[in-house]
Amino acid sequence: MTGRSPAPWLAGLALAADAALVLLFAGLGRASHSRGGALLGLIETAWPFLVGLLLVWGWGMVWRQPVRLLRSGVPVWIGTVVLGMGMRLLSGQGTAPAFILVAAVTLGVFLLGWRGIAALVLRARHRQHPPRRP
Repeated sequence: MTGRSPAPWLAGLALAADAALVLLFAGLGRASHSRGGALLGLIETAWPFLVGLLLVWGWGMVWRQPVRLLRSGVPVWIGTVVLGMGMRLLSGQGTAPAFILVAAVTLGVFLLGWRGIAALVLRARHRQHPPRRP
């Protein structure tokens, strides 16, 4: 990506991908503990992480370079986990060490993974169609 801000649709798509992956994380966690996939239960599990995700997107100005692995992906991942766990703690939800580890690893794979794949695709596309020189 260049230093310019991306098209608004790209930032929206990236935010939607991040949010969908946070919801997938919460849904998988609920399913693995036989808690069912009821919508209210899913929201109860996911909301701290979704709020953390949105805060990082705003504070970190992720929307400027949403696909960048180090510039955006790492802060989104770490911020989502740290802020999400903090909000879980403040709201009386569990923050057992095993859950923190599983959340950090799973969200890392999800939030960094799609950005890594996107970087590879963009790099390959750039090699196939290099920018024209004037």
